Amino acid sequence: MKRIELLSPAGDIERLKVTLLYGADAVYIGGEQYGLRANATNFTIEQIKEGCSFAHKLGKKVYLTLNIVFHNEDMDGVEEYIASVVDAGIDAFIVSDPFIISYIKKNFSDVEVHLSTQNSTTNYKSVEFFQKQGVDRVVLARELSLSEIADIIEKTGIDIEVFIHGAMCTCYSGRCALSNYVTNRDANRGGCAQVCRFSFGVDGKKDFTLATKDNNLARYIGSLIDIGVTSLKVEGRMRSLYYLATVIGTYREIIDRYYDGSLTEDILETLEERLSRVANRAVSTHYLLKEADEKDQYYTGRNEASNQDYLGQVISYDKEKKLVKFYERNYFEVGDTVELFTPKGERVSFVVSKLYDEDMNLLDVARHPDNIYYIYLDTDIEIVAYSMIRLLHH
Repeated sequence: MKRIELLSPAGDIERLKVTLLYGADAVYIGGEQYGLRANATNFTIEQIKEGCSFAHKLGKKVYLTLNIVFHNEDMDGVEEYIASVVDAGIDAFIVSDPFIISYIKKNFSDVEVHLSTQNSTTNYKSVEFFQKQGVDRVVLARELSLSEIADIIEKTGIDIEVFIHGAMCTCYSGRCALSNYVTNRDANRGGCAQVCRFSFGVDGKKDFTLATKDNNLARYIGSLIDIGVTSLKVEGRMRSLYYLATVIGTYREIIDRYYDGSLTEDILETLEERLSRVANRAVSTHYLLKEADEKDQYYTGRNEASNQDYLGQVISYDKEKKLVKFYERNYFEVGDTVELFTPKGERVSFVVSKLYDEDMNLLDVARHPDNIYYIYLDTDIEIVAYSMIRLLHH
């Protein structure tokens, strides 16, 4: 049986590398044109080429979003752009426009076409229609239940991609007009201002918001595997390196443990706790198990505290001196219990016993983000690039 794909967002070349190293099987990225995340750093053609080369050496894939709502002026140069991206090594395009679908299938048959969630596909008849147009995979709308997803897979047999983690749209799978009305930034052409997360005063009383809770299907990964889903998609091209490393690394472990039979309830609860600590919003399963209701939204009383567990990104490890060199991200002290984790899934927890600044002065506290520090650690695990340190809670 073909193993399910774990698909990660990547807003820039560093995020692409981190998320692949931490266990993603593929990444989706945006170019400098035609994508729905205009505020992300995004990729030049040269960076796309670099990212594809990095991924392919690992036996992994890169998908490019080409899923804005196209107007006449957007057609100028799009064919040349597609050709240049194909030359850069892209494995698939994520699209929603019928002409773009047909153009890619006619001219670049070796490159897959994935139908974007922007198309809001919710039924098997629509999936069958796009199958006939040559679409290789459908990214379903997020408003479907587990049984509806299973029914689509059974009736069509096409590769199906499902969102499992991250922000949810208040409007139907991204078809939003709020951003345009309130800020004159078109969510369907890459300029979403996330108006659904704004707080609106109502009669001088409590603030009101349209915001949904985040999506988290960690507990139901096995169910999605069992019904034949092809790809599990994480949202968040603008998320931090630490967020991506933690979320992708955690889902990698859930998937692998499900396949080898070692995913116990205790382990799953530990992994869910890890996911909860890296996020800053409440979560829900939304439509997967039932029709979403008021419990899946905030309305009032939102609390989005930033995460303080992330202590630093490792630069190097001196085995002889037993010193980890790292960039600090958040305050911590000698005596704190911390965990160092690597892209290979290795982890070591320890109490901070010795801490030094960049000039090797002994310290009690690390209090300056982005400064370089050294921490004493005697370990046999292989500490590689993009290993990270976080505060450990008991």
